[in-house]
Amino acid sequence: MRGLLASSIGVTCAAALALPLTPPATAAHAPVGASVSATAARPVSTAAARPAPARPAEAEPARKGSAPTLPGGTQSLPLAPRTHDRTLGPATEQGLFRQDVRHFSLVGVIWDDPDVELHGRVQVRTRAAGTDVWSGWQDVETHNADHAADPDTAERTSGRVRGATAPLWVGDSDGVEVRVRAETESRTEDTARGPRTATPTTPLPAGLRLELVDPGQEPPPEDPAAPDPAAPDLAVEEPSVQRAFTVTAPRHTASHHIAPRHIAPTAEPAEALAAVDASAVNIELSAPLGATEIPALDRQATERELLALRDGELTPAQRAKPYIGPRPRIVTRRGWGADEKLREKKFVYTKKVKAAFVHHTASGNGYRCAQASSVIRGIYRYHVKSMGWRDVGYNFLVDKCGNIYEGRAGGVAKPVLGAHTLGFNTNSMGIAVLGSHGGTKPPAATVKAIARLTAWKLGLHGANPRGKTYLKSGGGNLYRKGKNVRLNVISGHRDGFATECPGWQLYRKLGTTRTTAARLQGR
Repeated sequence: MRGLLASSIGVTCAAALALPLTPPATAAHAPVGASVSATAARPVSTAAARPAPARPAEAEPARKGSAPTLPGGTQSLPLAPRTHDRTLGPATEQGLFRQDVRHFSLVGVIWDDPDVELHGRVQVRTRAAGTDVWSGWQDVETHNADHAADPDTAERTSGRVRGATAPLWVGDSDGVEVRVRAETESRTEDTARGPRTATPTTPLPAGLRLELVDPGQEPPPEDPAAPDPAAPDLAVEEPSVQRAFTVTAPRHTASHHIAPRHIAPTAEPAEALAAVDASAVNIELSAPLGATEIPALDRQATERELLALRDGELTPAQRAKPYIGPRPRIVTRRGWGADEKLREKKFVYTKKVKAAFVHHTASGNGYRCAQASSVIRGIYRYHVKSMGWRDVGYNFLVDKCGNIYEGRAGGVAKPVLGAHTLGFNTNSMGIAVLGSHGGTKPPAATVKAIARLTAWKLGLHGANPRGKTYLKSGGGNLYRKGKNVRLNVISGHRDGFATECPGWQLYRKLGTTRTTAARLQGR
């Protein structure tokens, strides 16, 4: 695959240290919502005095002298046979019995080989933190291999990628139990002694581990109107970009200035540079360095921005009448609290955005909108630390209240190469709705947000939301590698891969999404 590798942003260390490293979003945690009512009172018990167990796996320790924040972490626990079956061969059920663990809010199961699928059922039950209240068994979506980087790409062949279930949001918890049961299929066989019923079992993947993700918490939001009065303004240089093929780079005529804010005095320059790196790529949208959101624009301002960003690529007809929806408000990575040191430093771009694939995260609907940033941080950490990806896979995420979030780093207006639709990540973007929508209807606010986002982003690249386009398959279970496939400009994940994603209830809303997005573009 031909990608664009962008080097680290060329900024001075002084400017990097000017960016506050502590994200402003406040993590909120909900009680587990399986068999326990979200409004049920939690009994007071000896759980409050329960000693903290030893952390069995990876977590980022606080740096010496740094502020007392909780950066989040991942506990990775190997699974063991749960049955006492003495027959030879691999165990048909693995898992963990109830045990105390450190706080976590999101779970998933991983295994060694990403090319091996888990044929079976994964269930977890969790204990609400500080209580003795356990949830009922909750199913974890096992078919997740279709959310991935394309075959033969550097991300897919890095040697770090692992097989994985979808992540499941369970809320603030400190106890867990998990069971993974292999799939069995009864069939009748003819033998010399007559018909016999056989129940062969598909082996479970090797190296099964339970991942318990703590998305971390942050202090209250900083006051953006209260910069350090003693600190001078510092000019920020433009990003330095290396391109593998010609794509017109945005031009900036004005310098952008920021005032340093309060950060930990021991912040590492490399970490500060990574935060600047992710923020600077959105400066072309008049988002100041360190902005927590990119504000919405009206149609006239959006059209002026289009001319500024794509002037050299537009035809005379497009200049005379641009078809683009008003830019929606977008919460930046800084806004949802991304830990930029987790991801790979460089950005990878594709040529353009010809299509948008809509997904659901299959992580459950038991979150509040105030928790969406925590859910996203959990998915981000799971994608990178547990699954071995270079960054979160989706280009954008949308919550149940219609808020839009920046996903994979590289700039919301740029054609960032994602890892969302196996075989069709090139020249496309992936939009993931937080939640599970196989049987649950998506809120109207969510559907409208997808329409607003696609009307704007597809409009930047001249794509008609009601139209069709051709994408070349990178390989998958529906289309062979190299085949040119005709797809809707706004497609569901299942249009490019045999999968249930984005869930039938969300998929059936895509017709409305296409119509609304086209109308927003002025078509």
